Amino acid sequence: MTTAQERAGLLDELGLDAQNKAALGQVLGTGTIGQATERSDGRMEATVRIRPDEISWDPSILVMPHGGDLELELINDDLNTHCALLPSNGDRKFIWLVNHSRGKAHLNLDGPGYYWFSSPTGNDEGRGLTGAIVVLGDVPPEARLDRPNQPRP
Repeated sequence: MTTAQERAGLLDELGLDAQNKAALGQVLGTGTIGQATERSDGRMEATVRIRPDEISWDPSILVMPHGGDLELELINDDLNTHCALLPSNGDRKFIWLVNHSRGKAHLNLDGPGYYWFSSPTGNDEGRGLTGAIVVLGDVPPEARLDRPNQPRP
């Protein structure tokens, strides 16, 4: 068991904190966490980017305070071409990101949970170019299962 600071030091010591050290890519779940901001019109917005030679999203975990519409800006600062396959109610969104490019996706994630996104180009996913959008909140009453109340934290 390690603390957050010990974890960062151990990842560095083992060479698992960057591309092409101990592993071909970055270990899943070792990236940063960001939060979407809510605009006055109720929509949320956020930016994720691929930094040069890192093969990971920054942030790799994006938190939305509740379900709704998200305007996501994607920036590829890398020298290689990547893409983004993103979750959205109704249909997934796909954006091609050639080197040093950017794009915007309009997503609708109306329920709480974890939504995964990645770059399925080449072996990007295998090298760590995966991320999650975490939507906080509770399901509406009409979507709840008919079962006894569960303990809440």
